Amino acid sequence: MATDAFEDIVETFEFLDDWEDRYAHVIDMGKAMEPLDEALKVPATKVEGCASQVWLVPHVESGEFSFRGDSDAMIVRGLIAILGALYNGVPVAEVPKIDARAEFARLGLEENLSAQRSNGLRAMIERIRHSAA
Repeated sequence: MATDAFEDIVETFEFLDDWEDRYAHVIDMGKAMEPLDEALKVPATKVEGCASQVWLVPHVESGEFSFRGDSDAMIVRGLIAILGALYNGVPVAEVPKIDARAEFARLGLEENLSAQRSNGLRAMIERIRHSAA
């Protein structure tokens, strides 16, 4: 059920042999993201449960879900980019059906994230699912 954009990330990760290369790629993905406008970094868009500062701004247009996000931590910006590849452009009714944890398991990311980062990732996924509901 993953998007083509997410499948591209899976293919790239299959190419990268070790965790350090994957980690660097996630950071590069975060650096490539357009920063969120400071005016959107408000309590209503802030994701609670993350060790770093995280903001997600959802948008639904023509029945398709998307979001923009930002963080003060580069690895988290990269995780936001991956979540964007997983969820952006998906019909809003399909968002709750995506098993983000299983999709991330395909990348081998969660097993290499700290407990705090894993909790933050879960909080971001829950915010996305809630926003689409």
